[in-house]
Amino acid sequence: MATPDGFAEFVLARQAALLRTAYLLTGHAQDAEDLVQTTLVKVVPQWRRIRDNPEPYVRRVLVNENVSRWRRRRWREESTDALPEQLADAPDHDELLAVRSALAALAPRQRAVLVLRYYEGRSEAEIAAALGIAPGTVKSLARDGLARLRQALPAEDDAVEGAGSLTR
Repeated sequence: MATPDGFAEFVLARQAALLRTAYLLTGHAQDAEDLVQTTLVKVVPQWRRIRDNPEPYVRRVLVNENVSRWRRRRWREESTDALPEQLADAPDHDELLAVRSALAALAPRQRAVLVLRYYEGRSEAEIAAALGIAPGTVKSLARDGLARLRQALPAEDDAVEGAGSLTR
C-alpha cells in the first residue's frame, strides 16, 4: 500500500520530535517507539483530510493512544515504574531520574499537559485542541500536576522552580 502524498515527508521531518514527546509521556524508549508507530498507523487513513495542518491531530492521537495504553496496563496491573539504568549525557543523573519518576507518577492527562506545555512550549489553546478539552481544564491539570511534582520533589524546589515560574 502506498503512503499518501506528503505523509512520508511529515514523518521524516517530525519523527524525532514525536519520539521525544512519546518518551516523556511513556518513560520508556521502546514504549515511545511503539506509541509513535501506533499513532502514525492511525493517522494514515485521515491524512488527506489533515495534511494541510497535521500536527494538532497527530499530537491528539499520540496523547489519546498513550492514555489508552496506560489504562490497558493499569487494568492488567503491570508496573511502569522501571527507569532506564543510565541516561546519555545527563548533567545530574539523580535529579533527572527523580523528575522523570515524579512525572511518571502523574495521571496521564496531567503528564500530557505538562509535557506539551513546559517541554514542547505549546500554548494552552494548542494543548486544549490537541487533547480535546477546555482551556480551563488545561490550566487546572497543569496547576495540579505542578503541585504534585512539587510534593514529590520537595528538595528539588530549584529544579521545579523553572516550570513553576512559567505559571506565575
